[in-house]
Amino acid sequence: MTEVLAGVTGAVAAGHALGVGAGLHILATGGSAADAVIAAQAVLCVVMPDACGLGGDGMFLVSSPEDGVVAVNGAGQLPTAAGPEVVVDGAGSVTVPGLVRAWADLHARWGRLGLSEVLAPAVRIARAGHRVGRGLADAVRAHRGRLLRGGAAGWALLEAGPDEVLRQPQLADVLAEVGRHGADAFYRGAVGEAIVAATQRHGGSLAAADLSGHQSVITSPVSVPWGDGVAYVQPPSSQGVLLAMALQWLERAGPLPEDLLDHVGIELVEAVFAHRDGCAASGVALLEEPLSVDLTRAGRRGGPRGYLHTTGVATADAAGMVVSSLASVFDDFGSATYVPAGGFLLNNRAAGFTVGPNAPAPGRLPVHTLAPALIDADGAVTALSTPGADGQVQTLLQVLCAMRYQGKPLAAAIRAPRWRSEAGVVLIPPRHPARDALARLGHRLAPTDESDVRFGAVVSAGSTTSGPVAVSDWRRQAAAGVI
Repeated sequence: MTEVLAGVTGAVAAGHALGVGAGLHILATGGSAADAVIAAQAVLCVVMPDACGLGGDGMFLVSSPEDGVVAVNGAGQLPTAAGPEVVVDGAGSVTVPGLVRAWADLHARWGRLGLSEVLAPAVRIARAGHRVGRGLADAVRAHRGRLLRGGAAGWALLEAGPDEVLRQPQLADVLAEVGRHGADAFYRGAVGEAIVAATQRHGGSLAAADLSGHQSVITSPVSVPWGDGVAYVQPPSSQGVLLAMALQWLERAGPLPEDLLDHVGIELVEAVFAHRDGCAASGVALLEEPLSVDLTRAGRRGGPRGYLHTTGVATADAAGMVVSSLASVFDDFGSATYVPAGGFLLNNRAAGFTVGPNAPAPGRLPVHTLAPALIDADGAVTALSTPGADGQVQTLLQVLCAMRYQGKPLAAAIRAPRWRSEAGVVLIPPRHPARDALARLGHRLAPTDESDVRFGAVVSAGSTTSGPVAVSDWRRQAAAGVI
């Protein structure tokens, strides 16, 4: 059951219970919310390699009493030797992995414990093993051919069935080295050489200079007024600005009839996603773009694509720091390009390139689906994130609207039935209260089970006047805990 948990020392919500446990352990031993998010994400890289990993990316919004809200973009660029075509799979789709560098930057600025201590839970789980869930086993079965083509024939996961123990000593060693020596242990030396060798062995163009020259982008977030507070999203190259565009339209529109709320949400999603390819190039200027919403009928403009991946972590500590984050290798198992010496896969984030201002070019960042959010209102800071690629913006939009316009508390807003717009069709559960009204307005509806993974899995943590809190979705395998 989705409910808000109240703590004293800290709070964690994540895409897997083992990640929650790691984050809580770090908070209990004196770590900050930033330490906890690193610890939890590192564990997710061990137990959810289909969704995230050291070879992928991460994006973070950090709210602290000292610094306000800061955005950390841990996405990597297209290799300098890459060609002009869009490559969606295999080693040619690998961009520079940005997650590990982002961890180091978070830790350097906001960490309280040593990085080795922060990564210790992930090291232990990788070395001692964890039981493979049915979802992961099913993903392996579905993608076995890709994984074998990408060099993963020796990976123990390929032979591990549901509930069997998977041990990953090579991954444990890499995490331990990063803990001892920082991000350079990943981007340079033996691990960096192994990454380059794996990509080039399978036809990719990633080079040592691409890895060694990578830096995170640390900057101010995009912010828009939201009710009595402020909504913060990750700036471009993230498409989080699309959520900000929708929230800004609602803010300016004033009160809306409750029976039109879902219709307006779908129309806004289609309107803002028409600007997706311009996110990286236009940035905050997209907030000046007019959005067309017809209150009387469905526009059927299409928009969001039908794919999903990623995993979220949200943390809060007793000092008032709150972190909203997402980590990803993009598609299931990323590019399926395996680094045997490190026991991890590389992303296929270059598949995020499209055309026009989002066309691939050497050293360019694609428009990025990772879109964590923070809301600062009524004396509380709340982190919200969800997996789901193009579903992220629309899932968070529905949760925020349910809280503001329907008066639902956070847990009830997360628990409520959702729709998802993709390619001109609206996926919707049969029991959704707006189903008949949406049909009358002309939306193309596709009956979809309420637990379908395409509806996302929100994780949330926050700092309130009473202390840290956390809540997680009942969908997927999200979990939450407090101490």
